[in-house]
Amino acid sequence: MFNLFKKKKEEVKTSQYLPLKVREVVKETADTVTLYFEQPEPFLDYKPGQFLTLVMDFEGKEQRRSYSLCTSPYVDPFPGISVKRVPKGKFSNFLNERVFPGKTINALKPLGNFTTDFHSKNKKHFFLVAAGSGITPIMGILKSVLVNEPKSKVSLLYCSRNEEQIIFKKELESLAEKNMDRLEVIHNLSQPSETWTGLKGRVTKETILEFAKKAESEPDFEKEYFACGPEGIMDNVVSILDDLGVPSEKVHRESFYSAAADKAHDDAAHGITGGLLTRDVKVILEGEEHAVTVSPDKTILEAGLAQDLNMPYSCQSGLCTACRGRLLSGKVKMDEDAGLSPNEIEAGYVLCCVSHPLTDDVKVTIE
Repeated sequence: MFNLFKKKKEEVKTSQYLPLKVREVVKETADTVTLYFEQPEPFLDYKPGQFLTLVMDFEGKEQRRSYSLCTSPYVDPFPGISVKRVPKGKFSNFLNERVFPGKTINALKPLGNFTTDFHSKNKKHFFLVAAGSGITPIMGILKSVLVNEPKSKVSLLYCSRNEEQIIFKKELESLAEKNMDRLEVIHNLSQPSETWTGLKGRVTKETILEFAKKAESEPDFEKEYFACGPEGIMDNVVSILDDLGVPSEKVHRESFYSAAADKAHDDAAHGITGGLLTRDVKVILEGEEHAVTVSPDKTILEAGLAQDLNMPYSCQSGLCTACRGRLLSGKVKMDEDAGLSPNEIEAGYVLCCVSHPLTDDVKVTIE
């Protein structure tokens, strides 16, 4: 009976994974590759701008990393992710160096709110700001607009280090040539070659402001804004759009890194817990209620995983929302809430990977 239970539990854990077979590996730059996957059965259901969480074992320990889909389900026959190598990053280095066509990688279903609805009746001007590998989700959105909304147009401000570091350089050039009246691509290079004639130097607030102000001359176009890249650039974008009176629901941002969550993890490792206490939390997972003891140096997710609960997660930085749950009672402190919309926060949603209980009556249901 015990062995049967263990097998059933393992089957439940395995069933949440989607095996994806690598179809093609494309070298985009010296430190970035795009992995295209065969379509699984049934076809992968995703929205432009969402991400996949890959699951692999390194040295006997399961690791998860999230990578944005660079493809559009309306354009591209095969889903793909682009991966930029991170110094000392086990996952990114492995994917850049040791993955070839035919390899199968487990993934969780696509997630993410960095997207919008597309319709042929829309007449919008999409203002997209990307920096470095932040172009990855932007690319799927850009292509989706061009094919789905013939009355809409796109302006892209793309910040890179130099010409060799421009991801999707040839594809962007081709798209701009084919859609000259609907797609404008502006490159800003921080360390360009001497022959570069475009924008150069670190992107400034003035550059972003000039880019965003283009919207003022087009009163007949509805505006929508997307930004993905380092926090500093995105903070500038959001601040400028707020000053221009752009409604917050028209501004979308995506981050691959959270300084707040990183600091909280570092503080916990050094015993700095901000007065948090050890508390018992009730976690409802797959219809079953579990008691989880959360110490001051752990999050609700970390404590649940330590008790062998099969809780969903990915980035562990409060950005991807894979660990999202709804707070039924009690209060929690989140180290980072950038992954949640204001409406989600108001509705009581929390991110377990960055949440600490503040009261003894915390109950969270994982949805």
